[in-house]
Formats: sequence, structure tokens, C-alpha cells
Amino acid sequence: MATVFTQIIQGDLPGEIVWRDDDVVAFLTIAPLTPGHVLVVPVAEVDRWTDLEPAVWARVTAVAQRIGEVLRTVFDAPRAGLIIAGFEVPHTHLHVFPAWGMGDLDWSHARPVDPAELRGPAELIRRGLQP
Repeated sequence: MATVFTQIIQGDLPGEIVWRDDDVVAFLTIAPLTPGHVLVVPVAEVDRWTDLEPAVWARVTAVAQRIGEVLRTVFDAPRAGLIIAGFEVPHTHLHVFPAWGMGDLDWSHARPVDPAELRGPAELIRRGLQP
């Protein structure tokens, strides 16, 4: 059975997608640590990031870096946080989010939000990613 991320990538489940290319898709999480929290996901359904093909890993991290810079800019944050946890869904995903301090890396701050709350941050990120 396809993971929830594959279902979002394929359009079977809704998602606020901010990036899509042949190898990587990025979308906002429904339980953000901070507003603008994005999941950067390889299209290939690989459970552990250590098992990704090196070229795919390079692409995933390049996209995460680009999105991190946009998040820092559009949310006026001093840093972009990056976490690779991978326990929630068996599909590699990098958590990239605006961060103002170490407390922003605390998972107890993550809370489910109404999907409508993701539209504004998603649009800011999409605009920031435009050339």
C-alpha cells in the first residue's frame, strides 16, 4: 500500500504542495512545529534516508536547502530548522521550518491545524520560490 506521502504526491490526498520535480516533492505538514513547516520528500518511496540513491539524496537536500532559505526570508526567521526523524511515515522526509530558537525544535509544540491554515504560508513559500 502506498504511503500517505505517495498518496499526496499522486494527488489521491490533498496537500499544499510548494515544490515538485521528477525526484522531489515538498508540501506543508498538517502538524507544524512553526508556521511554514515543510516536508521535503523524494518521489521514490524509500523508508530510510540512508537507503536513498546518492543522486536522489543530493536532490532532496538541495531542495531542502533552497526551501530553507525561502522560509528564513519570507517568515523573517534567523534560521531554518532541519530534522530527519522518519518514524511517523515509512517514506523518507526532511522537516524544514522557520526557526527563531531551540524551542522551535521541540516536537511537543507540533499541533494539528485546519488545512485552511496552510494556504497562506504555502502561497508565501511558492512566491518565494519563484525565480
